[in-house]
Amino acid sequence: MTKRLAVLLAAALLAGHCAVASARHPKAPKTPAAATGAGRYDYYVMALSWSPTFCQTHPDEDEQCGHKGYGFVLHGLWPQYEGGGGPQRCRTDARPDRRTVEATLAFMPSRRLINHEWQAHGSCSGLAPNAYFRLADRAYAAVQVPPELKAPARDLSMRAGDLRAALKRANPGLADDMLSLHCSQGALVEVRVCLDKDLGLRSCGRRMRTGCPVSAPFTIPAAR
Repeated sequence: MTKRLAVLLAAALLAGHCAVASARHPKAPKTPAAATGAGRYDYYVMALSWSPTFCQTHPDEDEQCGHKGYGFVLHGLWPQYEGGGGPQRCRTDARPDRRTVEATLAFMPSRRLINHEWQAHGSCSGLAPNAYFRLADRAYAAVQVPPELKAPARDLSMRAGDLRAALKRANPGLADDMLSLHCSQGALVEVRVCLDKDLGLRSCGRRMRTGCPVSAPFTIPAAR
């Protein structure tokens, strides 16, 4: 056998071995692009927290709850996947600076919350902290609060359908599949609205479910 023929035969045997190994151990499916890092997501969920309920359950939150008159405040702007959930706590060394925090306190009135939301969600936005919180400010301004929910002086009793109707009257184009309501112990906690990357209203992805009673009334505590 010549040296050249021996080399060709060895190469053929190696190729056959690799083909068999590949068939026995197929490659794992590629990780979806949305799961590979910051900036890979499909849309946003904007969470509007009802401050009086938040303060009832967080008595230690002095910065937000030491002031009176707050109704809806921004809880967060969360990158989401179409199939449900979203990226969280992406690796970054960036942190919101003092100027960014001071500006953000106008609509997210707690430094603790601002820093938490950056670490948990903003870090996955693909934006710098100042750009992320400017976007959050625009999102907060894009959804109008119904007049009856602008810091009411007395407790309100509403059903889910009534609250949805009020929100839709204040925001033409808003539909039931674009928002979800969340309650705890018979009181409104949060309204979540789905927005595209340009902050336009859009249908929510999967696994966005309302957490308020469908037929029984719930309380919207006064903004005392």
